[in-house]
Amino acid sequence: LSYHPEIWNSIPEGSVLTPHPGELERLLGSWQDDYEKLALASEFSERHRCILIIKGASSIIIHQGKGYVNSTGNPGMATAGSGDVLAGIIGGLMAQNYTPLQAAQLGVYLHGRAGDLAAASLGHEAVTALGLLQYLGKAYLEIYPNPFS
Repeated sequence: LSYHPEIWNSIPEGSVLTPHPGELERLLGSWQDDYEKLALASEFSERHRCILIIKGASSIIIHQGKGYVNSTGNPGMATAGSGDVLAGIIGGLMAQNYTPLQAAQLGVYLHGRAGDLAAASLGHEAVTALGLLQYLGKAYLEIYPNPFS
């Protein structure tokens, strides 16, 4: 998507974009500081009617001029495949009829919480995309306790 600006106006409304930092810069252009990055992200999100996730130490979800800062996650999650896991979680939530914004918010939280649980058990250096998946169920159970236990 970031290499094809000619199709940006065709992004379906409510789409959730999860670019890695390089893709984000190709989408937004370069920025001088985090304030400018947030302003550019908000402008892009509004112009293209999408939800944009700025992934990082505190991931930020941008939607309709508002920013939602996530409280979970850690540096160990900066690993190959982690963004794919996040996109899969969000897509799965949307398939369960969460709104795109709800799916983005819950998905980013659960993704980060699974990363926190993995890091607490394995150490930041050993967190992998597979590890995130292995701790995702525990992250869910913190929010939605198992009614059968």
